Amino acid sequence: MAAQLILQDVSLRFGGIKVLQDVSFTVEPGRIFGLVGPNGAGKTSLFNCISGHYRPSGGSIKIDDVEVSGSRPAMLAGHGLARTFQHPALRLHETVLENVLLGAHTRLPGGPVEWALRLPRTWRAERALREEALALLERHGLGWAAQLPADELSHGLHKGIELCRALLMRPRLLLLDEPAAGLPHTEVEQLIETVRRLRSEDDITVIIVEHHMGLIAALTDRVVVLDHGRKLMEGSATEAQSDPRVIEAYIGKDAADDAA
Repeated sequence: MAAQLILQDVSLRFGGIKVLQDVSFTVEPGRIFGLVGPNGAGKTSLFNCISGHYRPSGGSIKIDDVEVSGSRPAMLAGHGLARTFQHPALRLHETVLENVLLGAHTRLPGGPVEWALRLPRTWRAERALREEALALLERHGLGWAAQLPADELSHGLHKGIELCRALLMRPRLLLLDEPAAGLPHTEVEQLIETVRRLRSEDDITVIIVEHHMGLIAALTDRVVVLDHGRKLMEGSATEAQSDPRVIEAYIGKDAADDAA
């Protein structure tokens, strides 16, 4: 079942630098939610706080009313959270299938000793996960590449591999960090259809950081715009694109005045 995400006054500081300041919003279960803003707005830093890669300096992050602020990524996976990165972190000399299976570590029964001993329930679980990973690759058009080294595939296909790896974790809340970056138009259209299918068929809440406003407008139910680590506005993508504050944040006050 899709997860709810609640942020309340989330802040992040590195030394004396305020990266995020009192960011609050709620993403209801099953929504596709956009997080947008100019470069340096704090979008990826906020993603890193939500996904456990940064520990917030203050505020609250809840998944389904459970406080998870400061939790490590492995613990957050247990709450149904998975994410992709702007630059896919793949093991390029390993096969596509092996890269996808890296997303299964939180679902293996037992622990390191049991895994090392290769007990029956461990290898049964590994076999089932391998079959599930292959099915994911087939579903996302990558079944043909399962046994190829990842470095033989394009940047766009690397993003597909990373998405399959995240989906193998069976997330209820999926964070996508600039999934359209570097993709040609045809692959952006495919990405839009994929995300829509994830929401409708898999019952996943999706949060997207993205500069591609066409994708944001086509996909999202609601967006939050960040600027200099603060929440600038919240509303629909259409409202964001026409908001004078957002226009000023993206192109600068002087340019916005000239445009007016």
